[in-house]
Amino acid sequence: MIQQNNSLKKNIGISLVLILLVIVGRLLPHVWNVTPVIAITLLAGAILPRWWAVAVPAVAMLISDMMIGFYHMPVMLTVYGSFIAVALFGVWLKKMQPNRIILGSLASSTFFFLTTNFAVWASGAWYPKTLDGLMWAYTLGLPFFRNMMIGDVFFSAVVFGAWVVVNKVVQYRKVYINNIISH
Repeated sequence: MIQQNNSLKKNIGISLVLILLVIVGRLLPHVWNVTPVIAITLLAGAILPRWWAVAVPAVAMLISDMMIGFYHMPVMLTVYGSFIAVALFGVWLKKMQPNRIILGSLASSTFFFLTTNFAVWASGAWYPKTLDGLMWAYTLGLPFFRNMMIGDVFFSAVVFGAWVVVNKVVQYRKVYINNIISH
């Protein structure tokens, strides 16, 4: 029971910190589509149980959208769904190997680009509902996609690196305290 309680507290604490980081990352001034959202969502998928990992981006996006403003509902639901899927991609990164983190980041950026631009094309009146219209939607989204990929790889390196460092410090601290107690 105590172990389960500690695990629950740890999941809540980590989730709250990650949600706060997403909110701050969205609210601070930034270059278009250069935010830590994908990176933090991938980290959530890698370190939290599935339900918690999915809740992190959903709650963070909802809270930050309450502050920023809501937008076209079909696109917004696609954005949320894409982030939830990215959290599930994060499970693949549990081993935290650099090549997997980079690949996971790039795959997540690509998935997000494809799904959200498709939603803009399919649900809006901006583009004709033809293959050419869809290609035009993707073409006009390319500068945002480039920014997102660069930001996602950068922030993934930062958040996964920070997670590894924090865990090493916590582990070192536990060993140090145990050594003091045992002597």
